[in-house]
Amino acid sequence: MPPLIISLTSDMFPVSVLHQMSSHAEPEVLLEKVGRAGVITMNRPKVLNALNLTMIRQIYPQLKKWESDNETDIVIIKGAGDKAFCAGGDIRAVTEAGKVGDSLAQDFFREEYILNNAIGSYRKPYIALIDGITMGGGVGLSVHGRFRVATEKTLFAMPETAIGLFPDVGGGYFLPRLQGKLGLFLALTGFRLKGRDVQRAGVATHFVESKKIPDLQKELVDLKSPSAEDVSRVLDSYQSQSSLDAEKPFILKKHLSDIDRLFSASSVEGIVKNLKTDGSEFAKKQTETLSKMSPTSLKITLKQLQAGASLSLQDVLVMEYRLSQACMRGYDFYEGVRAVLVDKDQNPKWNPSTLEEVSDQMVEQCFSSLGEKDLTL
Repeated sequence: MPPLIISLTSDMFPVSVLHQMSSHAEPEVLLEKVGRAGVITMNRPKVLNALNLTMIRQIYPQLKKWESDNETDIVIIKGAGDKAFCAGGDIRAVTEAGKVGDSLAQDFFREEYILNNAIGSYRKPYIALIDGITMGGGVGLSVHGRFRVATEKTLFAMPETAIGLFPDVGGGYFLPRLQGKLGLFLALTGFRLKGRDVQRAGVATHFVESKKIPDLQKELVDLKSPSAEDVSRVLDSYQSQSSLDAEKPFILKKHLSDIDRLFSASSVEGIVKNLKTDGSEFAKKQTETLSKMSPTSLKITLKQLQAGASLSLQDVLVMEYRLSQACMRGYDFYEGVRAVLVDKDQNPKWNPSTLEEVSDQMVEQCFSSLGEKDLTL
């Protein structure tokens, strides 16, 4: 089995790496027109293309421009380097801002979610080449688009409960729409999916071998006024030529019915009780994983996905913005980032420290309206 989040290391949250930008610094995001395709490249390979506010502020207006531009037919988004598509948002900067009351703590989430919504409602074919680590904010840049192409190098996770946050960027929309309780399982445990399994789970639409990606991109760029169906045909044809790992079963296949059964309780306490009662090796592992997560995050996340199952992406993002600001007002997000990213002792001291101490009222408060400060889409 792949490593669970219980082996959480700072490389899951690579935004902790701070690079001194030299005077001839590379642009953090490349926006190019290649033929009739708009191509976005996240260009911070040394920090696994972590997404910051500067990048969001470049990508969003360009996306809107291409959407209404008659000379642009499709948009392709990818990551520079050979390790990551985008390993997450630059959350260390966000917590630093939150501590001193800097507006980045609002601006980052607001503008990131506005970008997620623009991708989710994009009127032209949007193709994310997720050829590498794709977590958190990187999932938000890909999963809401029409096409998501995984490769054997793709590593997907939503590991936010381990840092006192919740699976945001529209996680409340896409996760409950995966098969059965799979999305809730991924949201609470931060379980990592690799390669073809990212498609099998429904997170990616296609699987193409990494070495074929340059040819795939060239073929997509060369399409003449393509419809979504034309793009689909090209992706299908590359997928049919990619047999790597096809014979390997989905890593969670034998556990799917257990996941549906064990994670169907209406409370986190109920899920933990189910896991402890079950006592299988798999259930024990999940119990151990959940015991390391922020109890507040676990409860917020369950309610987020329960609500999100019947909401539009827009309404989910409005809800998640409220949750993001509740986390900025709280304690666990700062403590989680400290333990995982800053001091790297991997030993967060959550407050409250048990599920029982997180009251329904505390959870409810996180979802309450911010009035005129609410996200508007």
